[in-house]
Amino acid sequence: MPYTLDDPLDLNMQKCVQICSDCNNTCTRTIAYCMTMGGKHAEAAHLKSLLDCAEACAASVHFMLRGSELHPQVCGVCAEACERCAVSCEQFPNDAQMRTCAETCRRCAQSCREMAAVKV
Repeated sequence: MPYTLDDPLDLNMQKCVQICSDCNNTCTRTIAYCMTMGGKHAEAAHLKSLLDCAEACAASVHFMLRGSELHPQVCGVCAEACERCAVSCEQFPNDAQMRTCAETCRRCAQSCREMAAVKV
């Protein structure tokens, strides 16, 4: 049964909302960083993966907060976007910002996979 606005989010969902918010923020900051770095950092495919991840995280947060019955599907897409972004960021192993972004994306992917498995 879906919950209502009066129901508190369960602890796992609260955790996922926070992790997705953190990931959205990290990816958004990383996009700005990559655009200032230029070169390979600013290649279209890499920036698209960062944008996909940031936007999927935001959508997941919104679907979870409003108690949408579709949140498991949206979280599943978010997990995939986060994994792809992590792989893209790992192209820059000597760059601290990119390592942070990859780690944050992997953490978010795991949390979203758990939410995707929730039956509503």
